Amino acid sequence: MSLRSFIKEKVVPQSLEDQVNRIRKPLGSLGYDPWGYNNDSLKIGFSLAKQIYEKYFRVVADGVDNVPAEGPVLLIANHSGQLPIDGLLIGTAVASRERNPRLPRAMIERFFPTVPYLGNILNQIGAVLGDPVNCAKMLANNEAIIVFPEGIRGSGKLYSDRYQLKRFGNGFMRLAMQYNATIVPVGVVGCEETIPAVANIRPLAKALGLPYVPLAVPFVFPAKVYLKFGKPMHFDNADIPEEKVTERVEVVKAEINELINQGLSERKRLF
Repeated sequence: MSLRSFIKEKVVPQSLEDQVNRIRKPLGSLGYDPWGYNNDSLKIGFSLAKQIYEKYFRVVADGVDNVPAEGPVLLIANHSGQLPIDGLLIGTAVASRERNPRLPRAMIERFFPTVPYLGNILNQIGAVLGDPVNCAKMLANNEAIIVFPEGIRGSGKLYSDRYQLKRFGNGFMRLAMQYNATIVPVGVVGCEETIPAVANIRPLAKALGLPYVPLAVPFVFPAKVYLKFGKPMHFDNADIPEEKVTERVEVVKAEINELINQGLSERKRLF
């Protein structure tokens, strides 16, 4: 018995294994897809993610059934916190739903795969390097993909800037138009409080070759997280200038901002 099989047998309950088996992923003869996803690795990761999702962050997810059951989908969300906790929780919400569970693929920053072992582990549980070519190929493969258009600007924001959306790139909109992908806006409330940063140590970040080095408490606070999945949005593939593409991006951004405001208004306490 391999180590992975041994761990799966010990930590994955039958109900969770059955749930993952309902998520159909075409795999190669060795049990992997072209981006490194592996079913058994997901089961182990999902069992841990469910504990974090339900018991630590006590996530409340509204509108998760707005994510289409099939076809190319872009889940466009605000980015927050110093770690990709928001992507983990969004993916867990969609994979956990009763009807038509799906495993959205998270697009991760380029520096994560540079950490020994971490890149392979993230690939095996569904994450993919955040590259436009990867995203395009996955949309062509009818995948659901989690995208944070703020990128580093969002994950590295300071606590004083919490819930203030940074500039969105236009890349996701171009891909949605080209591949006729459904856009589902997602507002994330709570992750801003998990690892609040008060400053970015820029000289150290530059010396280490990192996008940022936050001055933050080395602890993940158990803030209650609210996920707001908005109504599906569709945009045609008209031949329009870049400023018109930007206008479409701003429409999506405004919808996410409204979902964030809804979550903030419903939140009664941080923890």
